[in-house]
Amino acid sequence: METHPNSYPIGPYKKIDLWTEEIRSERIEDIAQFPGKLVTMVERLSDDQKKWLYREGGWNIAQVVHHCADSHVNAYIRCKLCITEDTPTIKAYDEAQWAELSDANDMDLRASLYILDGIHYRWVNLFLMASEYDYKKMIFHPQHRQKFSLEDLLGLYAWHCNHHLAHIKLAIQNNSN
Repeated sequence: METHPNSYPIGPYKKIDLWTEEIRSERIEDIAQFPGKLVTMVERLSDDQKKWLYREGGWNIAQVVHHCADSHVNAYIRCKLCITEDTPTIKAYDEAQWAELSDANDMDLRASLYILDGIHYRWVNLFLMASEYDYKKMIFHPQHRQKFSLEDLLGLYAWHCNHHLAHIKLAIQNNSN
């Protein structure tokens, strides 16, 4: 199956094999800055503009924002489980089906933006307080049938933030001309 060029505007996620303190700090900063960057991008959009797609067959801007709230709440919980349990099996969910629910199609983005602001504040603190030992702890993802360390989760979700900011930027650029 061929992937649409706008599916991964910053490229697909590449796992970081050799973590350094600098890389970790950069990824934590990506997560810290995400809510503010997102608000700046969407705060002045009309309801009609929030319906703009980044690509045909993709989600609209409102769905992307609500998806990020759903995804990052789950990710935060996964990180806490990773630290506090011995290789827990996390719960997968169907992101595409969640994006079709009525709450994911609400043009009022405030609740999701508030969720993201609060979750990211707590998530950043969790990453900053995690020990070297914590960063090596694992979760098991049943859908992918593999283990992910807390470092893997940090890298993946920092990418996820930038990935969806790029989607919104594309939607605005493609529809503003």
